[in-house]
Amino acid sequence: MKFCLGVDADGQLAGVATVGRPVARHYDDGYTLEINRTCTDGTPHVNSMLYGAAWRAAKAMGYRRLITYTQAGESGASLRAAGYRVVAELEPRANWAGSSVTLRHLRDPDGPGGVQRSLWEAS
Repeated sequence: MKFCLGVDADGQLAGVATVGRPVARHYDDGYTLEINRTCTDGTPHVNSMLYGAAWRAAKAMGYRRLITYTQAGESGASLRAAGYRVVAELEPRANWAGSSVTLRHLRDPDGPGGVQRSLWEAS
C-alpha cells in the first residue's frame, strides 16, 4: 500500500480507500498507482469523494496515472463523477490468478473468475 484515506461525515468515518502499486506488472511503471479497494457505509457521494481525493493525493506525490477496475454490472457512476474514464474492457478470466505464473498455486476453481471487467483511469 502506498496510502489510504477516509471520508468524514458528521464526525463519523463514512468511507475508506486503499491505494497501492498496480497488481498487473505491466502497469507497475513507477508513475501509476491503483485503487485497490473502497468501502463506504452507504452515505451518498462518499465513493466519488474517495476517488477524487485519491487522484489528488497521487498527483501530489508525483504519480501521473491512477487506475482501478469495476466488474460487469457495476455502473461506475462514482468513477465518472470523479472524472475517471474507461480505457479498456477486459475479457473474463478463469479466476483471479488466471494470468499469473507465480500465483498458479492460488487458483480456486470456485473463485471469482469469469467476470468481465472495465479498467478506469484518471490521468
